[in-house]
Amino acid sequence: MRWRVLWGLKVEKMLDRLPRHIVGAFFDWARAVESDGMEATRKLPGYHDEKLQGSLAGLRSVRLGKAYRVFYFEVMTSAGKVAQIEKVSKHEYTK
Repeated sequence: MRWRVLWGLKVEKMLDRLPRHIVGAFFDWARAVESDGMEATRKLPGYHDEKLQGSLAGLRSVRLGKAYRVFYFEVMTSAGKVAQIEKVSKHEYTK
């Protein structure tokens, strides 16, 4: 099954405000998902892909560094699976 990683203008603006090494890590993760698939990427050490609970139930998070996370959800389409990025920000699970 083919994976795509998609995000909108809101996420683009978030990426503009982040440190360059975090933006690089984000694009590395997105390329890995699209080339190797989500299952293979989840097995890579360092990303710590996890399902969230509480007010963020339904989302998953991936570590981009010690303090930054990608928050996304998965969608099945006729063309394959999509990881829809909701936000990229500092680690704040309570918001």
